[in-house]
Order: sequence, then C-alpha cells, then structure tokens
Amino acid sequence: MTTALDGRRRLLRALFQHARPGLAPLRTDREFRTFFPGYSLSLLGSAMAPVALAFAVLHGPGGADRLGWVLTARILPLVLILLAGGVAADRLGSRRVMLAADTVRCLSQGTFALLLLTGHAPFWAILTLAAVGGAGEAVFSPALAALIPRISPPDRLTEANTLLTLARSTATVAGPALAGLLTATAGPGTVLALDAASFAASVVALARLTVRLPVGEPGPSFLADLRAGWTEFRSRSWLWTTCAHFCLFNFLCWAPFLVLGPSTAAQRLGGAGSWGLIMAAQGAGSVLASLGLLGRRPAHPVRLATIASAGWALPPGALALGAPLPWVCAAALVAGAGSAVNGTLFTTAEQRLIPAAAQARVAAYGSLGAFVLGPLGLAAAGPVAALFGSATVLGLGALWLLLATTAVLTVPSVRRN
Repeated sequence: MTTALDGRRRLLRALFQHARPGLAPLRTDREFRTFFPGYSLSLLGSAMAPVALAFAVLHGPGGADRLGWVLTARILPLVLILLAGGVAADRLGSRRVMLAADTVRCLSQGTFALLLLTGHAPFWAILTLAAVGGAGEAVFSPALAALIPRISPPDRLTEANTLLTLARSTATVAGPALAGLLTATAGPGTVLALDAASFAASVVALARLTVRLPVGEPGPSFLADLRAGWTEFRSRSWLWTTCAHFCLFNFLCWAPFLVLGPSTAAQRLGGAGSWGLIMAAQGAGSVLASLGLLGRRPAHPVRLATIASAGWALPPGALALGAPLPWVCAAALVAGAGSAVNGTLFTTAEQRLIPAAAQARVAAYGSLGAFVLGPLGLAAAGPVAALFGSATVLGLGALWLLLATTAVLTVPSVRRN
C-alpha cells in the first residue's frame, strides 16, 4: 500500500516537473494570469450551452426541424460578421471588442435563461438570441488571436497558447457531461444562466487588464482595412496553403465524419453510447497532447502543425474499415491529440509571423476560409452517402486528408516555418 502510494507521489512530482516550464505564463505574466481564469470559465459555459439549447428546442413544438433553424441562425453570423470582427479588433483594439462581445453574450444568454425559466420562450426570440450569440462569437474570436501576444511575452507565446488549448480541451470534455447532468436535474434554463455567468466572469477579467493594447492605424475606410488584411494574408504562402487545406478538410473529411459517424457507430459498434465514447476519447487526446506540449517550443511549428492534422484521417478511416470500438476510440484519441497540437502551434506561428496591427484581420480571413465550406459538407454528406455508402464517403475523406497533407508539406514555406 505504502509502495503504491509512494509511486503515485513520484509520478505526480514527475508530471509537475515536466509541466512546470509550461506554467510560466500563469506564474510570471500578470496580464495573462488575470485573463486566463475568466476566459476558462467562459469556455466551460460555452461547452455546456449547446446541450441545454438542444434540449430546450427539442422538447418544444417542431423538434428537430426547429433545432436546425436555431443552429443555422447561430452559424450564419459567424460567416457574415467574422471579417467585420477582425477589422473592428484591429481598428479599435482587441480588448475593447472582446469586452463588448462578451457583455452582449452575457446579456443574450441571461435573457434566454430567463425566458426558459419563466416558461415564455417564443421561437422568434430563440432564433434572435441564437443569432446574437453567434455574432458575439464572430467578433470575439479574431480579437482573441490579437490579444494573446499583448498579454504574454513573445518567448512564452507557445506556453500561453498551450494553456488556452488545455482549457478549451478540458471544457470540451467536461462541459457536455456537466450540462447533461444539470439539464436533467435543474433544466436547460439553469444551464444557460450559468453560461451567462461565465461570460460575466470573462468580462470582469478583461476589464481588469491594465496593459496598454495598441490600436492599429485605421485605413481610410472599412473596405481599405479589409483589403490590407487580405494583402497580409495572401502574401504568405504557408498561410493561404494551410487555410485551403483546412477548408477542404472540413468539407471532405470532418463534416462527413460528424454526420455519418454517429449512425455508423450506432449500427456497427453497439449503439449510440459508442459515439459518446469516441467523442470522449477525442477530448482526452486533446487534453493529453496539451499537457505534453507544456514547456515545449518546436522549431518549425507550421510544419509540425500540418503533420499533426493528418491524425484526423484515422477516425473516419477506422469507421470505414469496420474497425472494432477500441480501435476507433484509439484513432479518435490520436486525432484529438493532433487537433490540440495543430491549433496551438498554428496560432502561435500566426502571432509571431504576422504584424501586430493586422493579426485580427488575418485570423478572421483564416477562420472564414477554413470553415466556409463546412455547412455545405454537413448538408451534402447524407445524400452522397445514400448514393455511395457511408463507408465509401468516410474512407475517401480519410484518404484525401493523407494525400493532401503530404502535398501541403511539399510547400517550402510550410516546411521552413
């Protein structure tokens, strides 16, 4: 008993010693330490909200059809407002824009919670509040990319982004499980109230930042700023090449996996619970990879991030080949790890290699390019699978990703950076 306890203590000490260098932003960077807790809470709230939203809509009239409309209402602003959010962050300052976005999201989720708790939630109000939440996210996301280099020194950007990825991964794993429990016991309104409170925590953290964040020199017009951001984006071959890579990945591989994966798992792997295990394995892989990245600074982050993206070929490939559940879960674990490595290192590379005054706009172009075909992939996956079979669609998506990743790695600037 004592020997086993001593062994666990030694393991914990070893893990702490490994992670200690990666925790430097929390120990020494006051601004990052101020920002991190509030942002982490908002991530947890955001991971809980979709579960509550789904239950709130599905239990009302219209069911799944209305849920589709609500999800569309949330996604559309992300596509339509993302570039405007990037311009606003570079013109006005990322902190100001993030404060405004999270204040709006706090109020919208609080209003949504109140409507559900009082039993008066008309569908038009749900659609409107979903759209407001999507607009807030569209404004917040590019501003976040520009904020981190201002609150963490250049030599600790990798560590800061790794900690943010770790918080995001942990929220992705814990949020839905916690939301399911709370929705069953206290109702979806309570979960959305907690989400509103998490945005309030983020607002407080952002308001406490004291570092003077530079505001980019605005161009003569909004369109001029958009053009300047586009010039910065297209002038870097590693950036637009990887963006195109992720655009087609989301269309050909990720979207079909999201649509066809649950039904394939339910039919072949013992029921709907198997899909939950696969998603849990993905989240666990992301958490483990984030822990492994703490304190590490790869010399070629873009190259390693691109290689890591190939891990996402494994889960759809395993399903296409009829692999047993343990193997599919192992594939999802590797894919989750690759996702964490890719997101952390690619974000760090953008923050180091792109001028500060254009970072939010460039991040907005990258996000828009990466996800613009995602909705089309989600819509097309089912009909295409009906013609050719789910295994064929999943397998071809996995094969395409492996070939495309190899092709992207032939680009000199991708290998060099």
